[in-house]
Amino acid sequence: MKAELKEFATRRGTTGPYADNLDVDVLIVGSGFGGVFCLHELRKRGFKAVIYEAGNDLGGTWRWNCYPGANVDSEVPAYELSIPEVWKDWTWSTNYPNYEELRSYFDHLDKVLDIKKDCAFDSVVVGAQFSEPEGKWYVTTEDGRVAKSKYLIVAAGFAAKRYIPDFKGIDSFKGVIHHSSFWPDETVDVKGKRCAVIGTGASGVQIAQAWGPVAGSVSVLQRTPNLAIPMGKRSLTAKEQNDSKAFYPELFAYREKCFGGFLYSLDEKNTFDDSPEERESHFEKLWHQGGFAYWVGNYKDMLLDAEANREAYNFWAKKVRARIQDPVKRDLLAPLEPPHPFGVKRPCLENNYYEQFNRPNVDVIDLNTAGIAEITPTGILFTDGSHREFDIIAVATGFDITTGGMTSMGLRSIHGTTIQDEWKAAANTYLGTTVSGYPNMFHLYGPHGPTLLSNGPTSIEVQGRWIVDCIRKIEKEGLKYINPTLEASKAWKRRINELSDKTLFPTTRSTYMGGNVPGKAFEPVNYSGGIPDYAREIRDALDDWTGFTKVK
Repeated sequence: MKAELKEFATRRGTTGPYADNLDVDVLIVGSGFGGVFCLHELRKRGFKAVIYEAGNDLGGTWRWNCYPGANVDSEVPAYELSIPEVWKDWTWSTNYPNYEELRSYFDHLDKVLDIKKDCAFDSVVVGAQFSEPEGKWYVTTEDGRVAKSKYLIVAAGFAAKRYIPDFKGIDSFKGVIHHSSFWPDETVDVKGKRCAVIGTGASGVQIAQAWGPVAGSVSVLQRTPNLAIPMGKRSLTAKEQNDSKAFYPELFAYREKCFGGFLYSLDEKNTFDDSPEERESHFEKLWHQGGFAYWVGNYKDMLLDAEANREAYNFWAKKVRARIQDPVKRDLLAPLEPPHPFGVKRPCLENNYYEQFNRPNVDVIDLNTAGIAEITPTGILFTDGSHREFDIIAVATGFDITTGGMTSMGLRSIHGTTIQDEWKAAANTYLGTTVSGYPNMFHLYGPHGPTLLSNGPTSIEVQGRWIVDCIRKIEKEGLKYINPTLEASKAWKRRINELSDKTLFPTTRSTYMGGNVPGKAFEPVNYSGGIPDYAREIRDALDDWTGFTKVK
């Protein structure tokens, strides 16, 4: 089973973006939404930019995440770039596209914007260091190339580093085993096969939905139940989309005014402003609306106040428990007592996840009762001594979330330290876009931005425009480089902590508090004040270089 990006590295060519000793204005790492948007914006302003992409094509996470049932959890058109020449001739088949349609969307992006001519695929960055005398970044790939650029943009996103637990015997398994984000493009036939899904994050939920109707058997190995909410997926016609495109510019502007970057925002009322009957009606409306409306379109105190949150959880449990027939499975999947406050772990969107457990071939195994002792050649041995045989295992254990992509890239500061070592105790950034000691380096959709509390393309465009404008400002003022100060970084860290401490997020280890990797710091890694406030704060700092040192 492949576990590291560098296992996919190859050298495709020796010319163009694959050339040795490449020298460009801007080197971008990652060709998902963030990398494509930055490349497009930089090109428009005359910069020579190239993308290094570890995958084999455009799409970022949607080239890697091709596991069964892989589907986006943000609704279109909110989940697309606001570039008019791209959306004017594009329509979707559904409001929540699957990975195949999202790959087609990135192919369309390339057709319209000619992105690939400036992309080097299968190019895994393993080292990068800034030369102060030259004012240049030197970036090394796994296959030995070295490129240099004045600016480095890390657009690897929050899920670039996979997390695979150190299961004893994992390499001994004789069947088919893959991490969900390293799933092969080839179809894995599960008909008549005994299948295990380890993990109940978004990928685990989606795999279970896909396999339930077709596999011989499916065992979902659960540590914590996913408090999943209805997706509300439906078909879209080209006509209804084209008829509404006159309003797309307003919609794209509006999403940046909403807390999570979707086309709805937190309600203006608190939970107990309404009577019990009014609350029930409000919850029902959001439930039927589908998507993340029940999460970041709910009462404004739902993520702040424990009693308010319990009301939201009770409604969720009532709706979900009614869908599960077996009382034992019901208590495992939707317990009456919440495993954690609702919404402090990003909810998964589901279509018929809970109905899968009404099938005789689908079961849930409680890892709190008996954990995984080891993976054997024929299945999984549990700590209570029981053994289950499997033909196929999906390791849906997620990622070294938010920070892992940057810490695994070999980034080295001007002080000789690595970001991997620096961030062992805690991640530190300035504005969620820069890091002290790493001049002219920018990142987006990563640590200390809205990231996992937001719709990806919205956050990316807010941060991407800031990064491009920052680069333009550096050039206009004739600067060699900028570097955020340590003091400004500490102040931003306090800001991140203060915002988080006002919420219920610190009550639970989750993707918002550093993730599930053993030994990783328990700390807030997202800006939890909402996109509008975030955009204002980073723009204010750019106006007069607040928090930065400037070198000519």
